[in-house]
Amino acid sequence: MPDIPPDGPGHAASDHDASDHDEDAALTELGYKPELKRTLGNFHTFAAGISYISILTGTFQLFYFGVSFGGPAYWWSWPMVFIGQLMVALSFCELAARFPVAGSVYNWAKHTGGPHIGWLAGWMMTIATMVSLAAVALAYQLTLPQISSFFQVIGDGTGQYDAATNAVLLGTILILFTTLINAFGVKLMATINSAGVFIELIAAVVLVGLLAAHITRGPSAIVDTDGYGQGQPLGYLGAFLTASLASAYVMYGFDTASSLGEESKDPARNAPRAILRALIASFVLGGLILLFALLATPDLQAKELSVDGLQYVVKATLGETVGLAVLWCVVIAITVCALSVQTAGLRMAFAMARDNNLPAGSRLARISPRFRTPVVATCLIGIVAIAILVVNIKQPQIFSVVTSIAIIMIYIAYLLVTGPMLVQRLRGEWSPAPGCFSLGRFGLPVNILAVLWGAAMSVNLLWPRAAVYNATGPQHWYLRWGGVLFVSVVATAGFAYYWFVQRKKTGVIAEHAVGEPPEPAPAHGRA
Repeated sequence: MPDIPPDGPGHAASDHDASDHDEDAALTELGYKPELKRTLGNFHTFAAGISYISILTGTFQLFYFGVSFGGPAYWWSWPMVFIGQLMVALSFCELAARFPVAGSVYNWAKHTGGPHIGWLAGWMMTIATMVSLAAVALAYQLTLPQISSFFQVIGDGTGQYDAATNAVLLGTILILFTTLINAFGVKLMATINSAGVFIELIAAVVLVGLLAAHITRGPSAIVDTDGYGQGQPLGYLGAFLTASLASAYVMYGFDTASSLGEESKDPARNAPRAILRALIASFVLGGLILLFALLATPDLQAKELSVDGLQYVVKATLGETVGLAVLWCVVIAITVCALSVQTAGLRMAFAMARDNNLPAGSRLARISPRFRTPVVATCLIGIVAIAILVVNIKQPQIFSVVTSIAIIMIYIAYLLVTGPMLVQRLRGEWSPAPGCFSLGRFGLPVNILAVLWGAAMSVNLLWPRAAVYNATGPQHWYLRWGGVLFVSVVATAGFAYYWFVQRKKTGVIAEHAVGEPPEPAPAHGRA
């Protein structure tokens, strides 16, 4: 089992025990000057991770997708994805204890795989965050118009482009809000985020209880494949793999708990716990919501299931009044999810810019003396996310395409962390932080499983399915291969820019440096 020394006077002692060091020691050892305000406690870091995963946002946004392609049996993708992501999260816990700094994925990849792998992981994660922020903002459209027609500002919802265009408007308003909050300081962000997470957790528990009280069928309902997958080359397996994307889209972002390491108290201890608690809580509550929704819905064959999804189930099962109250809680969850996504993204951009690894790095890494936040990076992420929405303003398939591309890039970025970490383990070069989270002898098998899972799920996400990338309108090869093309262009063009331009400028910017920053760990075969 993982070795987590207990808190208190009797915990295992070590000369390098994290509790015996100043909270900024790990940061200064990496060559960085402490600049961000360290105010976040244990619950704040947990809230950051769980609000990024966001149980209510993910389940309510993508339930319709899973049921559409896999039927009720798609539920089994939930535990499958959890087990795979748990392997990744456990690996991340060791890294979070050893490198409790901003821009977790970027810094972890840099110190395990070298500067080139680190840059690519950070670049993919930064772009993915901008796309992911746009994807989360789209969830407003799936919920607000079901609360009131007042929120269907553009058209009446029946026109071909009404939903997509209105989604862009509502999403833009949400992104403007999260940008302002993130710019005004981490304490305001954390207060809103923690309050939102508290409401979301209470709402999730209440929803589980209400749905359980209205169950109308037995567990056998989630075993019957009900003819899904007929006519496909892989049969139901093909349908299940497509439907599993609905679960894969939800359980990610737990690394956010450690990306706030420079603003958290005792991050070497708190971040690993926050990562695991966020993932496990999301799995349990989200899994129960999905399970009881399938067992309680009035009709498993109702077309509304594959159109309105979980919103339909809640209103049809619990009644209009209770259903609307739950949907308002979902709106709160979406709001804090978007807030957390942007928070993680701007820390990633700040970490890369501080190493002069982004264009205009000194400006992006500049900390506002008044708010103690990277305001320029915050605004940049918000502007790009809104631009992504505007570009897709008349695309009915905006919901599945934007979401798919965001998650693909995050899974690849995770793989660029777990892969180099595995190489270090195989060479005997990896050692966890003394006195902190350690997987011990389970480290190697867990890391291997994390890499295999990440590779398999990346292929599944990238697979050129018309159902995901070209679901409506005339079929075009470039739309069907949209995920592969977008990721390839972002990775290739970005890395080419880094190799020929930015690589020559890399180095901790003077105003952010403490002494001489140490060299990243050498990577096999790197230039």
